[in-house]
Amino acid sequence: MRQDKDYNVEGGLGLTVRRIIAYVVLIILTVLCLFWFYILFVNASRAHSDLARGFTLIPGSFLLKNWQAVMGGTQPIVKGMVNSFIIAACASVLSVYFSTMTAYAIHVYDFKAKKAIFTFILAVMMIPTQVTALGFIKLVQGMKLEDSFIPLIIPAIAAPATFYYMKQYMESALPHAIVEAARIDGANEVRTFNTISLPMMKPAVAVQMIFTFVFNWNNYFTPALILHDDKKKTLPILIAQLRSADFLKFDMGQVYVTIAFSIFQVIVVYLCLSRFIVGGVALGSVKG
Repeated sequence: MRQDKDYNVEGGLGLTVRRIIAYVVLIILTVLCLFWFYILFVNASRAHSDLARGFTLIPGSFLLKNWQAVMGGTQPIVKGMVNSFIIAACASVLSVYFSTMTAYAIHVYDFKAKKAIFTFILAVMMIPTQVTALGFIKLVQGMKLEDSFIPLIIPAIAAPATFYYMKQYMESALPHAIVEAARIDGANEVRTFNTISLPMMKPAVAVQMIFTFVFNWNNYFTPALILHDDKKKTLPILIAQLRSADFLKFDMGQVYVTIAFSIFQVIVVYLCLSRFIVGGVALGSVKG
């Protein structure tokens, strides 16, 4: 009895020590992640001349002046933010929805070319965007879709990485028995997917929505090839133009405040979608 008591005490102490170590590691990682955001906002509050002198942890007093200079400059920053949001939001919604639908078809249905299609989609994932850029630009020019958001939204639907993630998540989160039960109850395939399968995938959908939104929000390569009108350009292109200004007009404080402004929208999207991740994980733990 004494030995059991000592064993329980030692086990409890070991669990407490492991928990303390885990908390310390998480706190360190959190500080490291947030430190660079802090530096960004510190630099956004400093003048160009102060930034040229070197690094500091103390915020400056030029945040409002830098912001006013950006808003009063020649670059349509607010319009670029709206353009980036339209492209990123539409591309992320369509990409995640149709990638989940494709993964659902591969996961639920059995047909002859199932393995071949799955392998082909994974092979497409290995092809860099730069390899197909020239043909893509010629196609866009042939269809007269330059300075249009369509070539930036519609091709984003084909997202092999999103498909693969959703397919792997379905292996553990979507049993075939649930789909069969819905069919027995008389639900058609579209209703089964939209009202039963898709809600069960909320944590994975939220994660991929965040990743896809951030990718399209930060995307510079493809929009820079297609968008030439200043009113249609996205925020990364406008930030690059600020950085490439001539020596007399270049202001690093304005560049930093614009980057900080571009990150703010991404943080808002993450905060809106993160509750679905936490809610889905909590629901899964209760079911387990």
